[in-house]
Amino acid sequence: MSFGTPRLFIAGLGNAPYPSTRHSVGHLIVDALASRLGINLARNRNGLSGEGYVTVGKTPVSITLFKSRRRINEHLRALCRKRLPPNWVSPAAMLVIADSLSHKPMKLSVRLGGSANGHNGIKSVITALGNQLDFWRLRAGVGREGNGDPSDYVLDHLSHQEIAFWKQEGLDQVLKEIEKIAKQQVAQ
Repeated sequence: MSFGTPRLFIAGLGNAPYPSTRHSVGHLIVDALASRLGINLARNRNGLSGEGYVTVGKTPVSITLFKSRRRINEHLRALCRKRLPPNWVSPAAMLVIADSLSHKPMKLSVRLGGSANGHNGIKSVITALGNQLDFWRLRAGVGREGNGDPSDYVLDHLSHQEIAFWKQEGLDQVLKEIEKIAKQQVAQ
């Protein structure tokens, strides 16, 4: 790896006991990233992780992918116990992928910093980082239907269309956002 190559730690939030649900879209996206980028995810005591030196768009990046085997609000305690990359200096080198009820299905938004917006997994990230807010969040839209309990809604399964989207077109969008983040790291 050459000097100046950005390093990113990408954590996909999800509820390991409930795969393929709206709440586990972060896991789905990490799995799709691993497949597309040729990064092997291996089991460790806190979850699955893998590392690779890859090219995203036209940008070389060192990426560590991680997904916890725990429930969503326990993610980052597991992540911090797992390990962060050795030269990981700041939360700005971290991208956390989580479901979002406030975004329409198959839409995404990315931003640096901000609140948890009521998401327990993001709250656990903030707590695990000592209340630092300067990490990247990719909010993967799962929408919200009806007036029912949101916890029941997010534990419903993703449709075949949503799964296909996050493995193909949506993944292309995720990779474009990862490239933008990596370029910002190089510019700093």
